[in-house]
Amino acid sequence: MTGNPEMQHAGKTQALGPLARRALRIGLLSFGGPAAQIALLHREYVADSKAVSEERFLNALNVCMILPGPEAQQLATYCGWIVAGTRGAIISGLLFILPGALAMLALSALYVTHGETPVVESLFFGIKAGVLAIVLQALLRLAGRALITASAWGIALCAFLALYLFALPFPLVIAAAALAGTLFGRGRRRSAPAAPQETPPAAAVPGWRQTAARLAIGLGLWGAPAGLVLLLLPEHILLDIAGFFSLMAVVSFGGAYALLSYMAQVAVETHGWLSAGQMLDGLGLAETTPGPLILVTQFVGFLGGYGQPAPFPPAIGGVLGAMMTTWVTFAPSFLAILVGAPYMERLRSIAWLSDALSGITAAVVGTILNLSLWFAINVLFTQTIPIDSGWLDTSLPVPASLDPLAAILALLAGCLLFLLKRGVAEVVILAALAGIAARAAGLG
Repeated sequence: MTGNPEMQHAGKTQALGPLARRALRIGLLSFGGPAAQIALLHREYVADSKAVSEERFLNALNVCMILPGPEAQQLATYCGWIVAGTRGAIISGLLFILPGALAMLALSALYVTHGETPVVESLFFGIKAGVLAIVLQALLRLAGRALITASAWGIALCAFLALYLFALPFPLVIAAAALAGTLFGRGRRRSAPAAPQETPPAAAVPGWRQTAARLAIGLGLWGAPAGLVLLLLPEHILLDIAGFFSLMAVVSFGGAYALLSYMAQVAVETHGWLSAGQMLDGLGLAETTPGPLILVTQFVGFLGGYGQPAPFPPAIGGVLGAMMTTWVTFAPSFLAILVGAPYMERLRSIAWLSDALSGITAAVVGTILNLSLWFAINVLFTQTIPIDSGWLDTSLPVPASLDPLAAILALLAGCLLFLLKRGVAEVVILAALAGIAARAAGLG
């Protein structure tokens, strides 16, 4: 079936107003990470409004799970595309991001102007302990789903060692994991019974000229801000920000937690845009705002632009860094849905691709383990010993520098998460308040 895929939405363009209101409501309420956000999207698009059928929603979710980038934001964009074509996709995807992006921009500005006051320092002291427990929870949840074979355990262990001991680049680790998943998955494909095929939703497939035109326009828009900076300010930090976060956008399998260790490796250790403690602070802020957790990248971009703003004032440099980061991080997700939605159902039936993605998922477990250890070292210890000898490139904590108060707060946050089953945002807020109270009582 060929033709213009927008024709299937021609009778639904009058629904843009209700779609926008629904998308804004989702954007304002999208706390709690991908699982909660996907549940919210299902309630709004499927259960309440009946704008998307259960089958199409599940198909869209499965497709978004195999793409790099924030799956909840891509799913919001996909649902908008189902309802009202390209305009619906842009409205739904943008409004899913916008409330959280504005909140992170405001919080980033407050952080750099008031972050060194005693109350704010105490608040973030508690937040760091809460974030450590949250990352550990994410590690255990993903490991339970992904590490179901011996090869998956091996890939996860190798990914962890590659990152923690040898500081290998994250894209290289992901590529190696995809290759390993493909190789080790061949026997499983031959012996596994064929899964029943779902009936894909009806969708017209555009001609190659229309697809090529859309792809060219999308790639042009993605690179336009960086091209403008290259023309006007060829040595500016905005070019480094654009290049780094553009690369991250296309290797961002596994969500924000998987990328944070890579961000730390490059943004903290290579470029010096922010410190390890500030990275933890940014993640804590992202946990308490709506929208995808990957918005923590905006905090990193803001601090990078704020710290190296010339020829702009620091505040303008920070805003430009945040805007550049957000643009290059999310533009590929829109491009993937707007160009690929009519084709994407076919991807799920490709056996080798499924095996490669299973390998990537296993590597993400090792990546988050590396992140958990990195967080624990930086939260619980005040001193580390760098080790850079031959192939080794890592750091170890100084045992005598253990911060007992940080350890107690992290343990309390873990009890709230694992024993009392409290929500992520609630744990972060309570940990922050505990940090303020502890410092006020002179305990740390």
